[in-house]
Amino acid sequence: MDSFRLKGCGYLVSSTVFLLCCVVCHTNQQATVDLMDSNMDNILQHNDIVFVNFYANWCRFSQMLKPIFEEAAKVAQQEFPGQGQVVFGGLDCDKYPALAKKYHISKYPTLKLFRGGQLAKREYRSQRSKDAFVSHIRDNLKDPLVKLTNPDEVPNLDESKRKVIGYFKSYEDAEYTAFRRVASSLRDDCSFFAGSGEAFSKELAPGNSIMYRPPRSIDQDMLFMGSMTNVELLRAWSTDKCIPLVREITFENGEELTEEGLPFLILFHKPEDTEVVRQYNDMILRELISERGNMNFLTADGTKFTHPLHHLGKTPKDLPVIAIDSFRHMYLFPNIADVPVPGKLKQFVLDLHSGKLHREFHHGPDPAIQKTVPGSPKTVIDTDQTDPPESQFVKLMPSENRYSFRDEL
Repeated sequence: MDSFRLKGCGYLVSSTVFLLCCVVCHTNQQATVDLMDSNMDNILQHNDIVFVNFYANWCRFSQMLKPIFEEAAKVAQQEFPGQGQVVFGGLDCDKYPALAKKYHISKYPTLKLFRGGQLAKREYRSQRSKDAFVSHIRDNLKDPLVKLTNPDEVPNLDESKRKVIGYFKSYEDAEYTAFRRVASSLRDDCSFFAGSGEAFSKELAPGNSIMYRPPRSIDQDMLFMGSMTNVELLRAWSTDKCIPLVREITFENGEELTEEGLPFLILFHKPEDTEVVRQYNDMILRELISERGNMNFLTADGTKFTHPLHHLGKTPKDLPVIAIDSFRHMYLFPNIADVPVPGKLKQFVLDLHSGKLHREFHHGPDPAIQKTVPGSPKTVIDTDQTDPPESQFVKLMPSENRYSFRDEL
């Protein structure tokens, strides 16, 4: 039997034993990919699903999760063996702080899922078990597209939802591959539909095409005019259509909206009051679009969100009401009738950014402003004060008690 001396060892090992050792080593190979500055972007861009464990080695909970996450990765490798399908990744946040900062990691371990290179809105907070992790992957690998069988189905699609519809000569086209990738990353925001084949010959006469259909409309379709194989261009166009400037906050999406970390400007309204919603949308589009990255513009059913109204000293009888929730305090917009007045709503937002609203809360109102009342010879003192209550929507954020924080050390 052939034998040789292992480097650094003081004994001989037969070639048979060595081969067995190699097989065992290969079997025990780590299934989780170590993510770092040099490979993160490449892995995100070339895999349908990347499930990432952001951890810190000093964190006891991170150490407890690692073997569970690794076992789930092994099961996923066996269940989804396709190249570029699923990757379980681990990122050491102490070793790569820039990446941790980029993805807003402040607690450990944090689990985030990327679809088609894009971060999913909802951070994973379900059960931390092998079976739960694999089930989460299965759910996210479900086809994000509904394939239509004939054009007659299109007019009957749910009118309440935003829809992106694509027509392709073949589901093997590069254009369809790009469309599917975008659908995967935006599946939480839009419904995606695709049609192909002889039944769609009329729609395909000019070639492959993609269009967006707004809610409650059948004659306002917007055609995508860019390169259909350019994933980033198609994603940017679809994002602009699928994620409106003004969104509705509900009990279902409230947590994910707080995770974006932006203050809320919220219109609380009665469900049937569509006119004030229209005015609010128009003014934000006209004056506040530049604040999109600094503020979340929201509407809320005030007959359901009565708790924050109560803390503002209001009830559903007082609707509509506009307020800012800065995640520290809530500030009431003084007069709802001023919404259509140019500059009023914008100044309210700017007063938050400048610190005026917060300053007045802690130190009283800014020096009184003298003003002349029209039709009166007298000058009066404007003593309006801001007396905001504590933030209520910050309570929708996930509990911090189940995570480890760096300042615990």
